[in-house]
Amino acid sequence: MSLFIGIDSGTQSVKAIVLDLEARTVIAEARAPHRLIDGLPVGHMEQHPQEWVEALDAVILEVAQKIDPVRVRGIGVSGQQHGFVPLDADGAVIRPAKLWCDTSTTAECAVITKKLGGPKAAIRLTGNLVLPGFTAPKILWLKRHEPANYKRLRHVLLPHDFLNFHLTGNYFMEFGDASGTALMDVRRRTWSREAIKAIDANLADWLPPLAASHVAAGALRPGLAQHYGFSPDLVVSAGGGDNMMGAIGTGNVSPGVISASFGTSGTIYAFASKPVVDAEGEIAAFCSSTGGWLPLLCTMNVTTVTEQVCALFGYDHAALEAAVAAAPPGAGGLVLLPYFAGERTPNVPDGSGVLLGLNNKTLSAGHVARAAMEGVTMGMNYGLRRLADLGVKAKEIRLTGGGAKSAVWRQIMADIFGVPVVGMMEEEGAALGGALQAAWCVALREGNRRARISDFTNGVVALKEETRCLPDKANVVRYRELQAVQDKLSESLRGVFSAQRRLAGG
Repeated sequence: MSLFIGIDSGTQSVKAIVLDLEARTVIAEARAPHRLIDGLPVGHMEQHPQEWVEALDAVILEVAQKIDPVRVRGIGVSGQQHGFVPLDADGAVIRPAKLWCDTSTTAECAVITKKLGGPKAAIRLTGNLVLPGFTAPKILWLKRHEPANYKRLRHVLLPHDFLNFHLTGNYFMEFGDASGTALMDVRRRTWSREAIKAIDANLADWLPPLAASHVAAGALRPGLAQHYGFSPDLVVSAGGGDNMMGAIGTGNVSPGVISASFGTSGTIYAFASKPVVDAEGEIAAFCSSTGGWLPLLCTMNVTTVTEQVCALFGYDHAALEAAVAAAPPGAGGLVLLPYFAGERTPNVPDGSGVLLGLNNKTLSAGHVARAAMEGVTMGMNYGLRRLADLGVKAKEIRLTGGGAKSAVWRQIMADIFGVPVVGMMEEEGAALGGALQAAWCVALREGNRRARISDFTNGVVALKEETRCLPDKANVVRYRELQAVQDKLSESLRGVFSAQRRLAGG
Protein backbone atom coordinates (compact mmCIF):
# COMPACT_ATOMS: atom_id res chain seq x y z
CA MET A 1 0.00 0.00 0.00
CA SER A 2 2.44 2.64 -1.25
CA LEU A 3 1.76 6.37 -1.28
CA PHE A 4 3.67 9.01 -3.22
CA ILE A 5 3.55 12.77 -2.78
CA GLY A 6 3.73 15.12 -5.74
CA ILE A 7 4.64 18.78 -5.19
CA ASP A 8 4.15 21.62 -7.66
CA SER A 9 5.74 24.94 -6.71
CA GLY A 10 4.33 27.49 -9.13
CA THR A 11 4.40 31.26 -9.45
CA GLN A 12 1.46 31.80 -7.11
CA SER A 13 1.34 28.79 -4.78
CA VAL A 14 2.68 25.39 -3.79
CA LYS A 15 0.37 22.42 -4.29
CA ALA A 16 0.66 18.87 -2.98
CA ILE A 17 -1.19 15.70 -3.91
CA VAL A 18 -0.96 12.20 -2.46
CA LEU A 19 -1.20 9.32 -4.94
CA ASP A 20 -2.28 5.86 -3.76
CA LEU A 21 -0.45 3.82 -6.38
CA GLU A 22 -2.37 0.58 -5.88
CA ALA A 23 -5.75 2.33 -5.98
CA ARG A 24 -4.49 4.56 -8.82
CA THR A 25 -6.16 7.59 -7.32
CA VAL A 26 -5.32 10.87 -5.59
CA ILE A 27 -6.44 10.65 -1.97
CA ALA A 28 -5.35 14.00 -0.51
CA GLU A 29 -4.51 17.50 -1.71
CA ALA A 30 -3.33 20.80 -0.23
CA ARG A 31 -2.35 24.27 -1.41
CA ALA A 32 -0.52 27.21 0.18
CA PRO A 33 0.07 30.61 -1.45
CA HIS A 34 3.23 32.65 -1.80
CA ARG A 35 3.82 36.13 -3.20
CA LEU A 36 5.63 38.10 -5.83
CA ILE A 37 7.74 40.95 -4.49
CA ASP A 38 5.89 44.24 -4.99
CA GLY A 39 7.30 47.56 -6.12
CA LEU A 40 9.98 46.35 -8.54
CA PRO A 41 10.70 48.18 -11.82
CA VAL A 42 8.86 47.14 -14.98
CA GLY A 43 10.19 43.81 -16.24
CA HIS A 44 11.55 42.66 -12.87
CA MET A 45 9.76 39.65 -11.32
CA GLU A 46 11.18 38.16 -8.13
CA GLN A 47 10.24 36.00 -5.14
CA HIS A 48 11.79 35.06 -1.82
CA PRO A 49 12.74 31.35 -1.97
CA GLN A 50 12.12 31.04 1.76
CA GLU A 51 8.42 31.60 1.05
CA TRP A 52 8.48 28.53 -1.21
CA VAL A 53 9.97 26.53 1.66
CA GLU A 54 7.32 27.77 4.08
CA ALA A 55 4.53 26.92 1.64
CA LEU A 56 6.11 23.52 0.95
CA ASP A 57 6.21 22.76 4.66
CA ALA A 58 2.57 23.80 5.06
CA VAL A 59 1.23 21.57 2.28
CA ILE A 60 3.26 18.52 3.29
CA LEU A 61 2.10 18.86 6.90
CA GLU A 62 -1.50 19.23 5.74
CA VAL A 63 -1.56 16.14 3.52
CA ALA A 64 0.42 14.13 6.08
CA GLN A 65 -2.40 14.70 8.56
CA LYS A 66 -4.92 13.24 6.08
CA ILE A 67 -3.07 9.93 5.54
CA ASP A 68 -0.94 7.34 7.30
CA PRO A 69 2.40 9.12 6.73
CA VAL A 70 4.59 6.04 7.17
CA ARG A 71 3.08 4.66 3.95
CA VAL A 72 4.70 7.44 1.90
CA ARG A 73 7.56 5.96 -0.14
CA GLY A 74 8.66 8.93 -2.21
CA ILE A 75 8.27 12.62 -3.01
CA GLY A 76 8.63 14.23 -6.44
CA VAL A 77 8.94 18.01 -6.81
CA SER A 78 7.85 20.09 -9.78
CA GLY A 79 8.82 23.75 -9.93
CA GLN A 80 8.51 26.83 -12.10
CA GLN A 81 11.28 26.72 -14.66
CA HIS A 82 14.25 29.04 -15.28
CA GLY A 83 14.30 30.91 -11.96
CA PHE A 84 17.77 31.74 -10.61
CA VAL A 85 18.32 30.86 -6.94
CA PRO A 86 21.82 32.10 -5.94
CA LEU A 87 23.39 30.43 -2.89
CA ASP A 88 26.60 31.16 -1.02
CA ALA A 89 29.17 28.60 0.14
CA ASP A 90 27.00 27.70 3.14
CA GLY A 91 23.89 27.14 1.04
CA ALA A 92 22.24 30.38 2.17
CA VAL A 93 20.13 32.36 -0.31
CA ILE A 94 22.01 35.50 -1.37
CA ARG A 95 19.11 37.50 -2.80
CA PRO A 96 15.55 36.96 -4.09
CA ALA A 97 15.14 34.65 -7.06
CA LYS A 98 14.64 36.21 -10.47
CA LEU A 99 11.79 34.27 -12.12
CA TRP A 100 10.93 32.85 -15.53
CA CYS A 101 8.73 35.89 -16.21
CA ASP A 102 11.50 38.41 -15.45
CA THR A 103 12.34 40.25 -18.68
CA SER A 104 14.92 42.66 -17.27
CA THR A 105 17.88 40.78 -18.79
CA THR A 106 17.57 41.73 -22.47
CA ALA A 107 20.99 43.44 -22.43
CA GLU A 108 22.62 40.39 -20.82
CA CYS A 109 21.09 38.13 -23.47
CA ALA A 110 22.73 40.28 -26.14
CA VAL A 111 26.12 40.11 -24.38
CA ILE A 112 26.06 36.31 -24.05
CA THR A 113 24.77 35.81 -27.58
CA LYS A 114 27.52 38.02 -29.01
CA LYS A 115 30.21 36.11 -27.10
CA LEU A 116 28.84 32.83 -28.43
CA GLY A 117 29.08 34.14 -32.00
CA GLY A 118 25.48 35.18 -32.64
CA PRO A 119 22.02 33.56 -32.49
CA LYS A 120 22.83 30.75 -34.92
CA ALA A 121 25.96 29.88 -32.95
CA ALA A 122 23.97 29.83 -29.70
CA ILE A 123 21.53 27.34 -31.21
CA ARG A 124 24.40 25.25 -32.56
CA LEU A 125 26.14 25.14 -29.17
CA THR A 126 23.16 24.68 -26.84
CA GLY A 127 20.09 24.00 -28.98
CA ASN A 128 18.41 27.21 -27.84
CA LEU A 129 18.59 30.97 -28.10
CA VAL A 130 19.58 32.96 -25.02
CA LEU A 131 16.26 34.47 -23.96
CA PRO A 132 15.39 36.80 -21.05
CA GLY A 133 13.29 34.14 -19.37
CA PHE A 134 16.17 31.66 -19.19
CA THR A 135 18.62 31.34 -16.31
CA ALA A 136 21.95 32.22 -17.94
CA PRO A 137 21.26 35.95 -18.48
CA LYS A 138 19.99 36.23 -14.91
CA ILE A 139 23.40 35.07 -13.66
CA LEU A 140 25.17 37.64 -15.82
CA TRP A 141 22.70 40.28 -14.60
CA LEU A 142 23.79 39.55 -11.02
CA LYS A 143 27.44 39.87 -12.04
CA ARG A 144 26.89 43.21 -13.77
CA HIS A 145 24.36 44.84 -11.43
CA GLU A 146 25.10 43.38 -7.99
CA PRO A 147 28.84 42.56 -7.97
CA ALA A 148 28.98 42.26 -4.19
CA ASN A 149 26.30 39.58 -4.26
CA TYR A 150 27.96 37.91 -7.24
CA LYS A 151 31.23 37.57 -5.29
CA ARG A 152 29.34 35.45 -2.75
CA LEU A 153 27.88 33.11 -5.39
CA ARG A 154 28.97 29.47 -5.03
CA HIS A 155 25.89 27.46 -6.01
CA VAL A 156 23.35 27.97 -8.81
CA LEU A 157 20.02 26.21 -8.43
CA LEU A 158 16.62 26.34 -10.12
CA PRO A 159 13.43 26.62 -8.03
CA HIS A 160 12.66 22.90 -7.90
CA ASP A 161 16.35 22.13 -7.27
CA PHE A 162 16.28 24.51 -4.32
CA LEU A 163 13.32 22.67 -2.81
CA ASN A 164 15.12 19.36 -3.41
CA PHE A 165 18.15 20.87 -1.65
CA HIS A 166 15.94 21.84 1.28
CA LEU A 167 14.52 18.30 1.44
CA THR A 168 17.77 16.34 0.93
CA GLY A 169 20.76 18.64 1.47
CA ASN A 170 22.11 17.70 -1.97
CA TYR A 171 23.08 20.02 -4.84
CA PHE A 172 21.62 18.32 -7.90
CA MET A 173 20.07 19.13 -11.28
CA GLU A 174 18.32 16.81 -13.70
CA PHE A 175 18.39 17.06 -17.49
CA GLY A 176 14.86 18.37 -18.03
CA ASP A 177 14.91 21.52 -15.92
CA ALA A 178 18.61 22.11 -16.69
CA SER A 179 17.81 22.30 -20.40
CA GLY A 180 15.96 25.57 -19.72
CA THR A 181 19.02 27.39 -18.39
CA ALA A 182 20.63 28.23 -21.78
CA LEU A 183 23.79 26.75 -20.23
CA MET A 184 23.29 23.17 -21.38
CA ASP A 185 23.97 21.42 -24.67
CA VAL A 186 20.61 19.68 -24.97
CA ARG A 187 21.78 17.28 -27.68
CA ARG A 188 24.60 15.87 -25.52
CA ARG A 189 22.95 16.55 -22.15
CA THR A 190 26.07 18.21 -20.75
CA TRP A 191 26.91 21.71 -19.57
CA SER A 192 28.10 23.87 -22.47
CA ARG A 193 31.61 25.11 -21.77
CA GLU A 194 31.16 27.90 -24.30
CA ALA A 195 27.96 29.19 -22.68
CA ILE A 196 29.56 29.05 -19.24
CA LYS A 197 32.68 30.95 -20.39
CA ALA A 198 30.47 33.63 -21.95
CA ILE A 199 29.47 34.52 -18.38
CA ASP A 200 32.39 33.47 -16.16
CA ALA A 201 34.73 30.48 -16.38
CA ASN A 202 34.35 30.04 -12.61
CA LEU A 203 30.65 29.34 -13.13
CA ALA A 204 31.54 25.76 -14.06
CA ASP A 205 32.41 25.16 -10.40
CA TRP A 206 29.13 26.63 -9.16
CA LEU A 207 26.75 24.58 -11.30
CA PRO A 208 25.52 21.33 -9.74
CA PRO A 209 26.18 17.91 -11.26
CA LEU A 210 23.75 16.81 -13.96
CA ALA A 211 21.92 13.51 -13.66
CA ALA A 212 19.31 11.47 -15.50
CA SER A 213 15.74 12.10 -14.45
CA HIS A 214 15.17 8.62 -13.03
CA VAL A 215 17.98 9.10 -10.48
CA ALA A 216 16.98 10.14 -6.95
CA ALA A 217 17.94 13.56 -5.64
CA GLY A 218 18.54 11.79 -2.33
CA ALA A 219 16.95 10.63 0.89
CA LEU A 220 14.77 12.98 2.91
CA ARG A 221 16.72 14.69 5.71
CA PRO A 222 16.20 12.74 8.96
CA GLY A 223 14.92 15.81 10.78
CA LEU A 224 12.27 16.42 8.13
CA ALA A 225 11.25 12.76 8.07
CA GLN A 226 10.62 12.97 11.81
CA HIS A 227 8.86 16.34 11.43
CA TYR A 228 6.36 14.92 8.95
CA GLY A 229 6.09 11.43 10.43
CA PHE A 230 7.57 9.79 7.32
CA SER A 231 9.72 6.68 7.08
CA PRO A 232 13.46 7.48 7.39
CA ASP A 233 14.15 5.75 4.05
CA LEU A 234 11.76 7.97 2.06
CA VAL A 235 13.24 8.94 -1.34
CA VAL A 236 13.08 12.32 -3.07
CA SER A 237 13.12 11.78 -6.84
CA ALA A 238 14.91 14.05 -9.31
CA GLY A 239 11.75 16.05 -9.94
CA GLY A 240 11.77 18.58 -12.76
CA GLY A 241 10.38 21.75 -14.23
CA ASP A 242 6.63 22.24 -14.19
CA ASN A 243 6.34 21.55 -17.90
CA MET A 244 8.36 18.34 -17.67
CA MET A 245 6.27 17.15 -14.73
CA GLY A 246 3.10 18.28 -16.49
CA ALA A 247 4.07 16.07 -19.41
CA ILE A 248 4.19 13.06 -17.08
CA GLY A 249 0.92 14.07 -15.43
CA THR A 250 -0.85 14.19 -18.79
CA GLY A 251 0.64 10.92 -20.05
CA ASN A 252 2.87 12.76 -22.50
CA VAL A 253 5.72 10.25 -22.23
CA SER A 254 5.84 8.82 -25.76
CA PRO A 255 5.58 10.33 -29.27
CA GLY A 256 2.13 11.29 -30.51
CA VAL A 257 0.73 13.18 -27.50
CA ILE A 258 0.55 16.98 -27.24
CA SER A 259 -0.22 18.78 -23.97
CA ALA A 260 -1.13 22.41 -23.37
CA SER A 261 -1.11 24.27 -20.08
CA PHE A 262 -3.26 27.38 -19.72
CA GLY A 263 -1.94 28.75 -16.44
CA THR A 264 -0.13 31.94 -15.47
CA SER A 265 1.91 31.31 -18.60
CA GLY A 266 0.97 29.09 -21.53
CA THR A 267 2.90 26.10 -22.78
CA ILE A 268 2.41 23.49 -25.47
CA TYR A 269 4.77 20.54 -25.63
CA ALA A 270 5.26 17.02 -26.96
CA PHE A 271 7.53 14.09 -26.12
CA ALA A 272 10.23 13.29 -28.69
CA SER A 273 12.68 10.39 -28.80
CA LYS A 274 15.41 12.61 -30.28
CA PRO A 275 16.32 16.30 -30.01
CA VAL A 276 14.00 18.70 -31.85
CA VAL A 277 15.95 21.90 -32.47
CA ASP A 278 14.33 24.93 -34.10
CA ALA A 279 16.79 26.74 -36.36
CA GLU A 280 14.90 29.98 -35.61
CA GLY A 281 14.95 29.37 -31.86
CA GLU A 282 11.26 30.08 -31.31
CA ILE A 283 10.53 26.56 -30.06
CA ALA A 284 12.51 25.56 -26.98
CA ALA A 285 14.64 22.44 -27.46
CA PHE A 286 14.22 21.03 -23.97
CA CYS A 287 14.91 17.59 -22.53
CA SER A 288 12.06 15.70 -20.90
CA SER A 289 12.23 14.40 -17.35
CA THR A 290 11.60 10.86 -18.56
CA GLY A 291 14.68 10.18 -20.69
CA GLY A 292 13.67 11.87 -23.95
CA TRP A 293 13.23 15.41 -25.25
CA LEU A 294 10.39 17.91 -24.96
CA PRO A 295 10.07 20.51 -27.75
CA LEU A 296 8.09 23.29 -26.15
CA LEU A 297 6.61 26.68 -26.87
CA CYS A 298 5.96 29.12 -24.06
CA THR A 299 3.88 32.28 -23.95
CA MET A 300 4.17 34.47 -20.89
CA ASN A 301 0.64 35.84 -20.60
CA VAL A 302 -2.41 33.60 -20.21
CA THR A 303 -4.56 33.59 -17.06
CA THR A 304 -2.76 36.73 -15.90
CA VAL A 305 -4.56 38.46 -18.78
CA THR A 306 -8.01 37.08 -17.99
CA GLU A 307 -7.53 37.86 -14.29
CA GLN A 308 -6.71 41.47 -15.24
CA VAL A 309 -9.95 41.57 -17.24
CA CYS A 310 -11.86 40.22 -14.24
CA ALA A 311 -10.33 42.90 -12.01
CA LEU A 312 -11.09 45.64 -14.55
CA PHE A 313 -14.78 44.78 -14.90
CA GLY A 314 -15.43 43.37 -11.43
CA TYR A 315 -16.08 39.85 -12.73
CA ASP A 316 -15.77 36.57 -10.94
CA HIS A 317 -14.99 33.57 -13.14
CA ALA A 318 -18.67 32.77 -13.74
CA ALA A 319 -19.38 36.33 -14.85
CA LEU A 320 -16.34 36.26 -17.14
CA GLU A 321 -17.60 33.06 -18.79
CA ALA A 322 -21.06 34.56 -19.29
CA ALA A 323 -19.66 37.76 -20.80
CA VAL A 324 -17.42 35.85 -23.21
CA ALA A 325 -20.23 33.49 -24.22
CA ALA A 326 -22.51 36.43 -25.00
CA ALA A 327 -19.97 38.07 -27.34
CA PRO A 328 -19.63 36.77 -30.92
CA PRO A 329 -16.72 34.52 -31.97
CA GLY A 330 -13.98 36.83 -33.18
CA ALA A 331 -15.20 39.59 -30.82
CA GLY A 332 -16.36 41.69 -33.75
CA GLY A 333 -12.81 41.93 -35.08
CA LEU A 334 -11.35 43.15 -31.79
CA VAL A 335 -7.81 41.74 -31.55
CA LEU A 336 -5.68 41.62 -28.41
CA LEU A 337 -1.90 41.33 -28.35
CA PRO A 338 -1.54 39.92 -24.82
CA TYR A 339 2.07 40.92 -24.18
CA PHE A 340 1.34 42.34 -20.70
CA ALA A 341 4.68 41.09 -19.31
CA GLY A 342 6.58 41.07 -22.59
CA GLU A 343 6.56 37.88 -24.62
CA ARG A 344 8.76 34.88 -25.30
CA THR A 345 7.04 33.22 -28.29
CA PRO A 346 7.46 35.24 -30.37
CA ASN A 347 10.46 36.79 -28.61
CA VAL A 348 9.23 40.30 -27.75
CA PRO A 349 10.63 41.01 -24.25
CA ASP A 350 9.74 44.71 -24.43
CA GLY A 351 6.19 44.04 -25.61
CA SER A 352 3.02 45.34 -23.98
CA GLY A 353 -0.69 44.72 -24.39
CA VAL A 354 -2.43 46.16 -27.44
CA LEU A 355 -6.10 46.27 -28.48
CA LEU A 356 -6.86 46.75 -32.18
CA GLY A 357 -10.38 47.27 -33.47
CA LEU A 358 -12.10 49.35 -30.82
CA ASN A 359 -15.28 51.00 -32.08
CA ASN A 360 -18.80 51.78 -30.86
CA LYS A 361 -19.74 48.08 -30.91
CA THR A 362 -16.57 46.47 -29.59
CA LEU A 363 -15.92 48.90 -26.74
CA SER A 364 -17.81 46.69 -24.31
CA ALA A 365 -16.87 44.44 -21.42
CA GLY A 366 -18.00 41.31 -23.26
CA HIS A 367 -16.05 42.05 -26.42
CA VAL A 368 -12.88 42.91 -24.48
CA ALA A 369 -13.24 39.78 -22.34
CA ARG A 370 -13.67 37.57 -25.39
CA ALA A 371 -10.77 39.27 -27.18
CA ALA A 372 -8.62 38.49 -24.13
CA MET A 373 -9.39 34.75 -24.24
CA GLU A 374 -9.01 34.65 -28.01
CA GLY A 375 -5.85 36.76 -28.00
CA VAL A 376 -3.90 34.57 -25.59
CA THR A 377 -5.08 31.42 -27.38
CA MET A 378 -4.00 32.77 -30.76
CA GLY A 379 -0.68 33.64 -29.17
CA MET A 380 -0.27 29.99 -28.21
CA ASN A 381 -1.43 28.92 -31.65
CA TYR A 382 1.48 30.87 -33.14
CA GLY A 383 3.78 28.43 -31.37
CA LEU A 384 1.63 25.39 -32.22
CA ARG A 385 2.07 26.24 -35.90
CA ARG A 386 5.83 26.49 -35.38
CA LEU A 387 5.80 23.02 -33.78
CA ALA A 388 3.99 21.72 -36.86
CA ASP A 389 6.73 23.23 -39.03
CA LEU A 390 9.20 21.04 -37.09
CA GLY A 391 7.14 17.92 -37.72
CA VAL A 392 5.26 17.86 -34.40
CA LYS A 393 1.62 17.95 -35.47
CA ALA A 394 -1.45 17.87 -33.25
CA LYS A 395 -4.39 15.51 -33.68
CA GLU A 396 -5.68 16.14 -30.17
CA ILE A 397 -4.49 18.37 -27.32
CA ARG A 398 -4.64 17.47 -23.63
CA LEU A 399 -5.35 20.48 -21.43
CA THR A 400 -4.25 21.51 -17.95
CA GLY A 401 -4.19 24.76 -15.99
CA GLY A 402 -6.84 27.16 -14.78
CA GLY A 403 -7.93 28.15 -18.27
CA ALA A 404 -8.80 24.54 -19.09
CA LYS A 405 -11.57 24.63 -16.46
CA SER A 406 -13.60 27.06 -18.58
CA ALA A 407 -16.04 25.40 -21.01
CA VAL A 408 -16.25 28.56 -23.12
CA TRP A 409 -12.49 28.85 -23.29
CA ARG A 410 -12.06 25.17 -24.20
CA GLN A 411 -14.33 25.69 -27.21
CA ILE A 412 -12.29 28.74 -28.23
CA MET A 413 -9.14 26.60 -27.96
CA ALA A 414 -10.62 23.89 -30.19
CA ASP A 415 -11.72 26.46 -32.77
CA ILE A 416 -8.38 28.30 -32.85
CA PHE A 417 -6.19 25.18 -32.74
CA GLY A 418 -8.41 23.40 -35.25
CA VAL A 419 -8.23 20.06 -33.39
CA PRO A 420 -10.17 18.44 -30.51
CA VAL A 421 -9.16 19.43 -26.99
CA VAL A 422 -9.85 17.55 -23.76
CA GLY A 423 -9.18 18.10 -20.06
CA MET A 424 -7.69 15.70 -17.56
CA MET A 425 -9.34 13.87 -14.66
CA GLU A 426 -6.58 15.11 -12.35
CA GLU A 427 -6.26 18.86 -12.83
CA GLU A 428 -2.96 19.20 -10.95
CA GLY A 429 -0.94 17.63 -13.76
CA ALA A 430 2.50 18.79 -12.61
CA ALA A 431 1.96 17.57 -9.04
CA LEU A 432 0.64 14.24 -10.35
CA GLY A 433 3.71 14.03 -12.58
CA GLY A 434 5.92 14.50 -9.55
CA ALA A 435 4.21 11.66 -7.70
CA LEU A 436 4.42 9.34 -10.72
CA GLN A 437 8.11 10.11 -11.25
CA ALA A 438 8.75 9.35 -7.58
CA ALA A 439 7.03 5.97 -7.97
CA TRP A 440 9.19 5.22 -11.02
CA CYS A 441 12.34 6.25 -9.17
CA VAL A 442 11.55 4.01 -6.19
CA ALA A 443 10.81 1.02 -8.45
CA LEU A 444 14.18 1.40 -10.18
CA ARG A 445 16.02 1.79 -6.86
CA GLU A 446 14.41 -1.40 -5.61
CA GLY A 447 15.80 -3.40 -8.52
CA ASN A 448 13.03 -3.29 -11.13
CA ARG A 449 15.37 -2.37 -13.97
CA ARG A 450 12.66 -2.82 -16.58
CA ALA A 451 10.40 -0.21 -14.99
CA ARG A 452 9.26 2.48 -17.42
CA ILE A 453 7.49 5.70 -16.64
CA SER A 454 4.59 4.50 -18.82
CA ASP A 455 4.08 1.62 -16.37
CA PHE A 456 2.97 4.25 -13.88
CA THR A 457 1.15 6.73 -16.11
CA ASN A 458 -1.00 4.00 -17.69
CA GLY A 459 -4.07 3.51 -15.55
CA VAL A 460 -3.45 6.65 -13.47
CA VAL A 461 -3.54 9.41 -16.08
CA ALA A 462 -7.07 9.67 -17.50
CA LEU A 463 -8.92 12.00 -19.85
CA LYS A 464 -12.04 13.80 -18.66
CA GLU A 465 -14.19 13.01 -21.68
CA GLU A 466 -17.06 15.29 -20.67
CA THR A 467 -14.72 18.25 -21.24
CA ARG A 468 -13.90 17.30 -24.84
CA CYS A 469 -14.58 20.05 -27.41
CA LEU A 470 -14.53 19.64 -31.18
CA PRO A 471 -13.67 22.52 -33.54
CA ASP A 472 -16.52 24.35 -35.22
CA LYS A 473 -15.65 24.59 -38.93
CA ALA A 474 -17.06 28.09 -39.40
CA ASN A 475 -15.20 29.40 -36.37
CA VAL A 476 -11.97 27.73 -37.51
CA VAL A 477 -12.12 29.80 -40.71
CA ARG A 478 -12.96 32.99 -38.81
CA TYR A 479 -10.08 32.54 -36.39
CA ARG A 480 -7.58 31.87 -39.16
CA GLU A 481 -8.41 35.29 -40.56
CA LEU A 482 -8.16 36.88 -37.12
CA GLN A 483 -4.87 35.07 -36.48
CA ALA A 484 -3.40 36.64 -39.61
CA VAL A 485 -4.31 40.08 -38.26
CA GLN A 486 -2.72 39.35 -34.87
CA ASP A 487 0.46 38.06 -36.55
CA LYS A 488 0.77 41.21 -38.67
CA LEU A 489 0.04 43.47 -35.70
CA SER A 490 2.75 41.80 -33.63
CA GLU A 491 5.32 42.05 -36.39
CA SER A 492 4.54 45.69 -37.17
CA LEU A 493 5.01 46.85 -33.57
CA ARG A 494 8.37 45.21 -32.83
CA GLY A 495 10.22 48.48 -33.32
CA VAL A 496 7.71 50.48 -31.27
CA PHE A 497 7.61 48.42 -28.09
CA SER A 498 11.09 49.40 -26.85
CA ALA A 499 10.31 53.11 -27.17
CA GLN A 500 7.01 52.63 -25.34
CA ARG A 501 8.69 50.76 -22.48
CA ARG A 502 11.20 53.60 -22.06
CA LEU A 503 8.29 56.01 -21.72
CA ALA A 504 6.74 53.68 -19.14
CA GLY A 505 9.92 53.85 -17.09
CA GLY A 506 11.06 50.26 -17.74
